[in-house]
Amino acid sequence: MTQAKIVRRGDSAYEAVLSEMVWNDLKPQRFPEMIVRAESEQDVQEALRLARSRGLRIAVRAGGHSWIGSPVRDGGMLIDLSGLRQCVVDPEARTAAVQPGVTGSSLAAQLAPYGLAFPAGHCGSVAVSGYLLSGGLGWNSGAWGPGCASVRAIEAVTADGHGVRCSEHENPDLFWAARGAGPGFFAVVTRFHLRLWDLPAAILETTYTFPLAELGAVAAWATEAADRLPPTVEASFLLGTADPSDSAAPYRPKVVKVTATAFAASRDEAVRSLEPLRTCPLADRALSRQVDKPTTYESLYATSGTLWPEGHRCAVDTLWSDDTFETLLRRLAPFVAEAPSERSVVLAPFWPASRDRGLSRNMAFSALGDTYVAPFAIWSDPEDDDLNIRWLRDTMGAVEPLGTGHYVAEADLTAAPSRAERSYTPEAWQRLQALRARYDPEGLFHTYLTT
Repeated sequence: MTQAKIVRRGDSAYEAVLSEMVWNDLKPQRFPEMIVRAESEQDVQEALRLARSRGLRIAVRAGGHSWIGSPVRDGGMLIDLSGLRQCVVDPEARTAAVQPGVTGSSLAAQLAPYGLAFPAGHCGSVAVSGYLLSGGLGWNSGAWGPGCASVRAIEAVTADGHGVRCSEHENPDLFWAARGAGPGFFAVVTRFHLRLWDLPAAILETTYTFPLAELGAVAAWATEAADRLPPTVEASFLLGTADPSDSAAPYRPKVVKVTATAFAASRDEAVRSLEPLRTCPLADRALSRQVDKPTTYESLYATSGTLWPEGHRCAVDTLWSDDTFETLLRRLAPFVAEAPSERSVVLAPFWPASRDRGLSRNMAFSALGDTYVAPFAIWSDPEDDDLNIRWLRDTMGAVEPLGTGHYVAEADLTAAPSRAERSYTPEAWQRLQALRARYDPEGLFHTYLTT
């Protein structure tokens, strides 16, 4: 490995490179001794040998979208996989071999000419690696399942420095862990082999925006309507500040937005899919309404980019629950109304996958409840860090007693030592610990961040 690929603490480039390792402008105050920027899969193997020879623990990143900066640890080695961006598509086999640094929007763009698609993450700049390792709740996951369910095999480098291929038939235990272990995975995945799906020929979106004061009635109506939507429709609540186009008021009121996106083989099919939302008994109370609006993956990614803009500071947490959306959102609404930043939101997607627990069979990832909420604190001024992080913790505290677990990809693992364990079923957690002891007995890889 050339010295040009290694940045050491104290080097003139260190601070700039370290800043790049986390997409979030809220940077963790943790400092690895060495950052290795891999340019090939061979570099990964050499980095592991170097770490072992120096007694350095290893953390891994690809896109840097961990809100808490989980890969950035004090001491040790950080392996940066963002430069590994090869994507090889086999349209006849309907598969793709994808390196960890490929982003969701890039993958979508490379698959589209073949009429193929993949349930990539909602934010286009998220790399496939951390997304898939954590489970992957992305576009059209109600029909296609979590992203990791479409991973056929992986290629990885284990703690002993050996490259291995893993699938349901080769090293199945490590393959099971790779589909859900997230930031606690104890190997470096250098390539994902993906099953692909038909590119939806039509994507339509229906959106209603209501004053936040209407939350109770809106939640009851939308939940009943969503129960009649097919799995190919992705629906969600968003509690936050109105877009300028949503209200003629001179100020931007707090709102509850209901969005449903249909992925279908034709426009007619998409229109039929959205039928349960065609009429709304509360329509006269809506601030705005759009029905059956055509959209594209590019537009969906652009919209998500406005929710999570670059150059901002973010803190996020997640909660699975078996209580109703109406119960959860009623508890959360007062915190949204008083949020210190108007960019902060609560997102509550309907995950049909959570109702079909078989979609996450044979993988570490598991949907842990019937409902799911995720508060996002988003702000820009560093002086407001404590205020906004406290808002996030207080907001989560209002619903956490109703929780059944967390989603490890976006959970605030620093909020409590139990966060990582509560992101898995008890059986999955015990199995992960046993597999870590087997594959990484010396603890070469950092485990879950807790502080």
